[in-house]
Amino acid sequence: MAIGASVEAPAAGSGGYSGRVTPFVVLTCIVAGSGGILFGYDLGISGGVTSMDSFLKTFFPEVYSHKQDSNVSNYCQFDSELLTVFTSSLYIAGLIATLFASCVTRRFGRRASMLIGGTVFIAGSAFGGAAVNVPMLLLNRILLGIGLGFTNQSIPLYLSEMAPPQYRGAINNGFELSISISILIANILNYCVVKLTAGWGWRISLSMAAVPAAFLTIGAIFLPETPSFIIQRDSDTDKARALLQKLRGTTSVQNELDDLVSASNLSRAARYPFRDIFKRKYRPQLAMVFLIPFFSQLTGINVMNFYAPVMFRTIGLKESASLLSSVVTRLCATFANIVAMMVVDRFGRRKLFLVGGIQMILSQLAVGAILAAKFKDNGLMDKDYAFLVLITMCVFVAGFAWSWGPLTFLVPTEICPLEIRDQEASDGADGTGLEEALVLEEDC
Repeated sequence: MAIGASVEAPAAGSGGYSGRVTPFVVLTCIVAGSGGILFGYDLGISGGVTSMDSFLKTFFPEVYSHKQDSNVSNYCQFDSELLTVFTSSLYIAGLIATLFASCVTRRFGRRASMLIGGTVFIAGSAFGGAAVNVPMLLLNRILLGIGLGFTNQSIPLYLSEMAPPQYRGAINNGFELSISISILIANILNYCVVKLTAGWGWRISLSMAAVPAAFLTIGAIFLPETPSFIIQRDSDTDKARALLQKLRGTTSVQNELDDLVSASNLSRAARYPFRDIFKRKYRPQLAMVFLIPFFSQLTGINVMNFYAPVMFRTIGLKESASLLSSVVTRLCATFANIVAMMVVDRFGRRKLFLVGGIQMILSQLAVGAILAAKFKDNGLMDKDYAFLVLITMCVFVAGFAWSWGPLTFLVPTEICPLEIRDQEASDGADGTGLEEALVLEEDC
């Protein structure tokens, strides 16, 4: 069996490794996995904030006036290049930052990238809560994007390297579960601040992003580095063995340690890792880490992640009802994430990709038919059909949340051998959200 395959194989008992899920590995993975809260919170908060009348009146009055004008097409109410720059700037910054993050992760460790990402995210949250003009909002988004670029690149990698191979799928899916739970929390917060505040609730929504970022940053200070990185950086097999024994709850870790040492030796031989990933022997991995995130975006999930409240408002629901509808869809997604954690190591990755994909295709065909028949250029959709759209979208997000969602983070990190893993993780780390830069650009 090849060294890379033996280290990365997800099946139970792969490589003859022994061990169990210890309290120590659970604690470290909870702290690291909380980085998913940063990503999910932004996904949930931005769509709700951009649907709030008080926020639009303050920063995007043209969009607000379009919403009040019954003569403006439903497809063009949120047509604004400036609003698109506000939402997409985070993901452009994240795309650029993740390229630098891979170098930091490789040289200084996974924990260093988490610390940098959490710290920058806190700074961005402060600018968001205190924003008085559009440049401050854009600075908020850029700093958040840099933070996400570092955390999204390093955390799935950290989780995969810390988890026992036979439970890697379930533990790595904790990152996606954190994303889903934080989107839910953000949607609930948006709903509450609209109800309880007089026009400034968006400040609470934007500034509260500092809370999960602070938790991750403080927690990362006390996290251990992964055994893979300890061997790769220090060649300290004794330290790596002690950590593996603590993580696996057994002294029988020699097989796993030997494979990590062998993979580390190959990694040191790779002087130009960004060039090496284009070598013939790594082309299957390179294709997978590009195509999996790419097709994940083509599912259309970002319409729900970013614009669920906007979409529900457009089809006829009121401000509070649209925010509450987003909460309902996210509850379905969170439940589906839990299902994924229970079945991913039992049924395998391929079956989840196929079944979840079919579920999403059928849901999209159904909602497309409803909108084609009942949604007009002007005026509101009948409420019964609006709620039918809501139900169909719940089925859609559930299909994504138990298949393509978690697998997009899991599969790239576990199929790559150590010598190229940092660079491959960077390739696929920040795909989510890039397409939304164009979502609001309607031909009006």
